[in-house]
Amino acid sequence: MENGEGMLLSGNINPLDLIEKYGAPLYVYDAEVIESQYKRLLAAFDVPRLRIHYACKALTTLSILKFMKGLGAGLDTVSIQEVRLGLAAGFPPREITYTPNCVGMEEIDEAVVLGVRINIDNLSILEQFGQAHPTVPVSIRINPHIMAGGNLKTSVGHVDSKFGISIHQMLHVHRIVEATGLQVEGIHMHTGSDILDPGVFLAGAEILLNHAKDFPNLQFVDFGSGFKVPYKEGDIETDIEELGQLISARFREFCQAYGKDLVLMFEPGKFLVSQAGYFFVRVNVVKHTTSTVFAGVDSGLNHLIRPMFYNSYHHITNISHPQGRRRFYTVVGYICETDTFGANRKIPEIREGDILCMRNAGAYCFSMASNYNSRLRPAEVMVYKGQDYLIRHRETMEDLFRNQTGVDVWG
Repeated sequence: MENGEGMLLSGNINPLDLIEKYGAPLYVYDAEVIESQYKRLLAAFDVPRLRIHYACKALTTLSILKFMKGLGAGLDTVSIQEVRLGLAAGFPPREITYTPNCVGMEEIDEAVVLGVRINIDNLSILEQFGQAHPTVPVSIRINPHIMAGGNLKTSVGHVDSKFGISIHQMLHVHRIVEATGLQVEGIHMHTGSDILDPGVFLAGAEILLNHAKDFPNLQFVDFGSGFKVPYKEGDIETDIEELGQLISARFREFCQAYGKDLVLMFEPGKFLVSQAGYFFVRVNVVKHTTSTVFAGVDSGLNHLIRPMFYNSYHHITNISHPQGRRRFYTVVGYICETDTFGANRKIPEIREGDILCMRNAGAYCFSMASNYNSRLRPAEVMVYKGQDYLIRHRETMEDLFRNQTGVDVWG
């Protein structure tokens, strides 16, 4: 939130104090926002059995996972490494769903040993799994062939997507299940990020439920997520309350026809953590050219790649000089590439040394960071109820050297 003097986080924590304490650039997560979003989801759906599994690929920092567990969430994972992080955070194996794509049977075999719920999204692996593990319960991910909205790179339920088993291949799925004796405990879909129209989501849900009725021993139906959050003032977002009412009514009706109350499962990532995250950077230089005024900061696409990767929008404010005259700037990074956080943004006057804040930095920001240009990744801090906690140390040169052997072939 902001007041006339500048920006404050929950608990009246001044981020400039955090910069002085921990340095810049710095990721900060307001855990009270995460808690509020989680409770909002719980309140939106009215069904006898509801499970929210946090899609941890959005932000896998261990302290965030532990906070999610404390709220009562389960965990949605997409790699065996995320599974192991979830177990380290204290999640029971059966509260972790594992939904990989394009991995080999070796990784899936490892997931079986670890005891997590397994979700399979292709016919080849489903057949191999059925032969290797016929008594291990499994869930099936379908592709409903719908576009839910948002960026094509983040839409994963359309006909050209690599994710899920096509709804036109379900006869083959049933042949494999019958031939191998597989125990199908769940059915799943995920249409991707930025659902704009509840009607489109409901259309996908109807497809999923139509196929769910053909599996007699289900324990849960997983509707994925993709709920859109606002990125700027006046931005549209998924009406989660409206969606909750519509989905709940339809799911209760389905369960009555099915003959038992199944678990309704969602796996939000961005919805829970995006708005909780702030990325603070320091301005190194204000550079005037013949056409543009650049504000060059001490970070780049190595720390926050989404604007260059997805053309995503992150609102940028000057928290050092919030009452300055608003001028137009293009905020860029220090990476040796075109490296733009925001072009032609109207921001209170920026001076060298000022601290800028980029909003919606909780999802797919630090988790996609790299050491490109041999730059070091920043620290992460979580704030909760007026206290700040360092949850990841800033990297050092020793971290950069750690796994390199330094072999000199010239002797």
